This record gives sequence, C-alpha cells and structure tokens, in this order.
Amino acid sequence: MDKPYQVFDDLSDAATVAPRLAALRAELARRGLNGFVVPHSDEYQSEYLPPCNERLAWLTSFTGSAGAAVVLKDKAAIFVDGRYTLQVRQQTDTKLFEPRDLTSEGPNAWLEANAPKGVRIGFDPWVFSAASADALRQSVEKAGATLVPTDGNPIDAVWLDRPAAPTDKAKTHAQEIAGESAESKRTRIAEEVKKQGADAAVISQTDSICWLLNVRGADTPHTPFVLSYAILNADGSVDWFVDGRKTSPEVLQHLGNAVRVRDPKEFNSALDDLAGKTVIADPNWTAAAAFERLGKGSAKIKRMLDPCQLPKACKNAVEIEGARQAHIRDGAALTRFLAWMAREAPNGHLTEIEAAEALEGYRRQNGALTDLSFDSISGAAPHAALPHYRVTKSSNRRINRNEIYLIDSGAQYPDGTTDVTRTMIVGEPTAEMKDRFTRVLKGHIALATVRFPEGTTGAALDAFARKPLWDVGLDYDHGTGHGVGSYLSVHEGPQNISKKPVLQPLKPGMICSNEPGYYKEGEYGIRIENLIVVTDAEPIPGGDPERKFMEFETITLAPIDLNLVEPSLLTREERDWLNAYHARVRESLAPQMDNETRAWLDHATRAI
Repeated sequence: MDKPYQVFDDLSDAATVAPRLAALRAELARRGLNGFVVPHSDEYQSEYLPPCNERLAWLTSFTGSAGAAVVLKDKAAIFVDGRYTLQVRQQTDTKLFEPRDLTSEGPNAWLEANAPKGVRIGFDPWVFSAASADALRQSVEKAGATLVPTDGNPIDAVWLDRPAAPTDKAKTHAQEIAGESAESKRTRIAEEVKKQGADAAVISQTDSICWLLNVRGADTPHTPFVLSYAILNADGSVDWFVDGRKTSPEVLQHLGNAVRVRDPKEFNSALDDLAGKTVIADPNWTAAAAFERLGKGSAKIKRMLDPCQLPKACKNAVEIEGARQAHIRDGAALTRFLAWMAREAPNGHLTEIEAAEALEGYRRQNGALTDLSFDSISGAAPHAALPHYRVTKSSNRRINRNEIYLIDSGAQYPDGTTDVTRTMIVGEPTAEMKDRFTRVLKGHIALATVRFPEGTTGAALDAFARKPLWDVGLDYDHGTGHGVGSYLSVHEGPQNISKKPVLQPLKPGMICSNEPGYYKEGEYGIRIENLIVVTDAEPIPGGDPERKFMEFETITLAPIDLNLVEPSLLTREERDWLNAYHARVRESLAPQMDNETRAWLDHATRAI
C-alpha cells in the first residue's frame, strides 16, 4: 500500500479537564450562574461539528458523537449512551465528571435530582433546539431552580485557543447528479409552505439547506455541509445566511437572483422582519433562540416538520441510480481490501489502524472519493464488541489468528454516500461465533426480503431483524437501520428502523441501512450492514389489489464471510437469498478485479 491516508490521533488528554473546568466555573460565577449545560451540538443543531464547535470535547476530553455534560459549583456529570461507556472512562477525568447514562437518565433527570433550589442554571439557546430547551426548562424548574439563557456561550469566553470557524468554499451540486434543479426544489417546497398557510419556513437543518440549494461544502469532517441558516419564502425565494467567504461567482450564478446571500449576523434581524407573519419552524431542529426571536416579534409559529426533510429523504431516480453506481465503485474497493485481508491478516502482523488505512487507500484508488463518510470503526476481538469503537494510537491492537475482525466504514462520492459493515474471521471460528454470525445473517436477510404495506414504519419492521437472536435469548442495543443521504449525511431522517417509536412511514426512494449485530463483551462483535432502498413491490398474486405494498432493494455489493456461516441454520429460502446476492456481487464486481482478486472473489461468493 501507499502511505497511510487516514490519521488516527490519540484521544484528548484528560489532564486538561481540571484547568478547563475551573476556568468555566470562574466564568459562570462572573455571570452570576450556578451551573451550565453542555450538549454535543452547535448553533446549526448538527450531529457533525467543526473543530471550533467541539465544546463538549474541549471541556471534558470526551470525543464521542453523542453526549452531554452538566457543570454545577461543586459537582459535574457527563452523559453518554451504551456505545461510549468504556471510551468516556478512558478519555475524561472521572473524578471531576461522573459518567452517567444518557438514555435512561440524561441531563434533565440528573438536574431534577441534583440542582439545588434557587440556583441559576445557564444554557446557550443557540445550541439547544426549541423542543430540547423546553424539556430542560421543565426539569430545572421541577428542581426549584431557574434556567437562564446565556448571551454567548461561556465556554467560548474561556477557550483561548479555539479554532477559527471554517471558511471552505461551497461547491455546486450539479443537476445531472441531483436529479432536480434548485429552482424546482425551491418552487416545490414553497408550494407546500403555502398549503400550510404559512408565509415562510425557517430551515435550520444543514443538510436540508444543502439539498434545497444544490450546494455542498467542507465545513464538517466527513460530511459535505455548508454551515448556514436559511429562510424559504412562500414565493420560492430564499434568504441564505452564510459566510460570504464560502461563496464564489460560480455558486452565486448557480443560485440565481431568487436566492439572496446574506451575512449570518443578519439572521436575527431577518427573524424580526417576520413579525406578524405565519412561519413554519421545526421545534426539533430550530434553535430555541430563533423561536424566542420569532415569538418576540409576534410571528405566528407553526411547529411542524422541516418541509425539506421528507422530500430530501425520498430520493429521485437519478439519486438512486447514483447511489447504485457509488456502491459498485465502493464495493470493488471493499472487495480488494477483503481479499488483501484474507492474504495478510493470518500472518499476524496487521493492526487495526493499518487495516483501516488500507481500506481508505483502496477507496482512494478509484479516483472518485471525496472523503470517508465517518471515522472507520476498525476493531478486532474485544474491540469489535464495542459498536462505535474508535481506534487510536493508544488503543490500537494487533489482529490475531482465530479472532473476529469488524470494519464499519463508508465513503462520500459526488453521486452517493456509502455505509457498510463486514465481519470476518482470521483463522478458524468457534461454533459459537458461527452460530451468532448466522443468526445475525438470518435477521439481515429477513429485513432485506420483507414486504410491507404502505404506511408501515421502521419500528414495525425492526423485530424481523432481531427474531433469530431473540429465539435464543440474545439481542443488540443499537438501531437496526438509519436513513442515509445523497452525498450528504450518513445519518439522515426522518426515517428509522429501530425499537424507537418513530412515526414516519417508510416511503419509496428512502435509503436505509440494514445492520443487525451481536456483541459479546470482552470477546468479539458481529455486524452485517448493507444499504437498502425502499421500492414499490409488484402486486402479490391473490393479494388485495387495492393495497399497495413495498419492499427493499439491496444496493451494497461486497462478499459476506462464508467462513462464519453455519449452513444448517439457514432455511432453503435464506440460502437462496445468500447465493443470489453473492452471484450479483460477483457479476457486478469481477470485471473490475485483477486475476488474483477475481479468483478470491469467485471462492468468497461460491454457492452454499
């Protein structure tokens, strides 16, 4: 392989936590505050943060993708979910920040129990959505305390070496890739705004803005966002609040006169100008500060879903074909990597970092890669049992014989975003490993082949993927599927396949992941992930002709490790699916392989 493409730094130094916590407490005292709440979020309500907005990581040294912290005068707590229970103890100073469960307790319940009566708890209203701020306020008031919005974020006042905000240039996302012009999207969504009796919609989700305007950027790691705000008016025009340094003559020409590029500092005054008008704003994604501003201006707020979110999720035919092509390209890179691993890993000299770097290298060889879609999860043996493990120089371990190795990775291409997980055995698996892997595979196949009536939610399908594990008293603690964008976020709503009661029905054109798993703490982990597209199903003979059904098309193409499959656990239908899938993988990818890799692929996709 060429030089490593991926840089894996050690986790932040927990020794920095004490002076930073002390500095924040001094700043809070100066402001007359007795506490402060720090979510993993920023003013754009994004899961993906530029370095300048990693306030939770700066304060606590915890670098996970979800979490929160609460700082009081004499105690502090950090909240993480089950993915990060080990990582948070490795990264932060647990004498200063007590680790707590984000899901079962969270900052709100903790504050109810721990905030002294009469104190003033601060929060930055730009980094909380209206809905999350409302819930936080209720909890603080139950404790007999007062929630106080801050003017500016107190962390920013003491973060002396805070990185500068990104100013990378925005780029146009060509109509031949997007499948629809920005003008058409603006007009179409504006019609929906008018149907709701509204004069405008505040668009706060960064991926919604990028989708609406057919622009992409480089403001956040691995996700081609242009961080900005927007107001879509009922006449189809847009006020786009973006740092002017990110624009170019090409982008301005692409946007046209109906998109007014304005300085982000003008966003507040633009909200004031909506006084007396009816405005759509999504309480789950629009900052509490924006809601407060609209309310003060006597705007009539319609609290409803971002009007771009569902149209964005339902990909058009061009986007779906682009995703198919991206997955062929990506599958070829992943197959070359898997063949390389099959040759090299048994020698016992590879590490988790070297494997992740190698896969990125194979992806870069195809010439179309713009970035990974997230930090690769490259874990062997006990590290594979951590669903969101992030390898670092200090945690990096050798991949040994007779161990399971798991790689969850993805790529960003101009025509599609990929996310795929493969689990392989280096050497010989145990009977238990084969049993667990095959049950995960059975659940994967069950979801891939299910047909379901119109109006079905992902929550209704989640059990299909879990039943083979449930049959023997096992389960996994993450969702089975998330939405995926079109050269946008690898995590996209509003669809979801999980135990969570998400009410959004699955609709044609939605791209989701199919990723059941099993994790034996301290020993190994298994996950099989493909991306699937919701499509209309052909009528079923004898079925109700008036009832519309849908199904999934699997678009990820890469071998599934047959060395971990126990054929006796598969039904004839399941074996047929696996054989047909592998035949499609072989047919699609073999023409791109060299002779050695083609021979490996032929064997890896043999019929069983």
